[in-house]
Amino acid sequence: MTTRTLPGGTYPVAGLEFTRIGYGAMQLAGPGVFGPPADRDAAIAVLRTAVDLGINHIDTSDYYGPYVTNEIIREALAPYPGDLHIVTKVGARRDSSGGWPHARTPAELRQQVHDNLKRLGLDALDVVNLRMGGYSGPEPGSIAEQFGALAALRDQGLIRHLGVSTVTAEQLAEAQSIAPVACVQNMYNIARRHDDDLVDLTARQGIAFVPYFPLGGFEKLQSDALHAVADRLETTPLGVALAWLLRRSPNILLIPGTSSVAHLRENVAAAGTDLPDDALAELDAIGG
Repeated sequence: MTTRTLPGGTYPVAGLEFTRIGYGAMQLAGPGVFGPPADRDAAIAVLRTAVDLGINHIDTSDYYGPYVTNEIIREALAPYPGDLHIVTKVGARRDSSGGWPHARTPAELRQQVHDNLKRLGLDALDVVNLRMGGYSGPEPGSIAEQFGALAALRDQGLIRHLGVSTVTAEQLAEAQSIAPVACVQNMYNIARRHDDDLVDLTARQGIAFVPYFPLGGFEKLQSDALHAVADRLETTPLGVALAWLLRRSPNILLIPGTSSVAHLRENVAAAGTDLPDDALAELDAIGG
């Protein structure tokens, strides 16, 4: 894979160089992240284009679909380029109605790791994130049993590095007392700034912070302010949100998702939007 210069450059994740712009594969499945996509060839084209653009960080999970997204990734990209890093998540499953119930017992987590390995066609997973919390944010409580189960699989060589998702600073510290943590994946964006301290903490510790839902949780006035900045800079609201995240801290890695090659190219280009000081001040005020 020929690495091209992408906005934000790269960041070391446990010694692996990740492009700060990655690709989130959730939208490759069908509506509601359930079932197959309407156009499988288009989904394959998006993945191959991401790699052609120089993206070397793909975020996925076997419960996307379920199974569908990982099967498409394997079809599109295997045999994988040596510098491509596939990050997956465990801790949930899909039910027959498309729900997302928890699946966090040690036995369930072990099975999910093996399922990810099988469908991706890998002998070991670069990074596995333990997904805790709920849709709206972290939930209190110990994660030691769950993280310990993944740490055991790391010791067996099935996982190279571990991450945590939708967690508090206290849960991160608990995980670190068991095994090294390479990344934290939480909801965070211009409007949802509740994890400001955690972003700064992980930056000091050299841990990647991977925000999801860059446009999630916006109220109307916040959205209007974002659109106004985007219009003035002649780009998209998502592009402005991504550019702000890249500016926020050097340890932030982006995983915007799309099922369209055109939108993928637009997202990558827009993430490189230059934010002048006045625009940056307006954006900072959105979450103030």
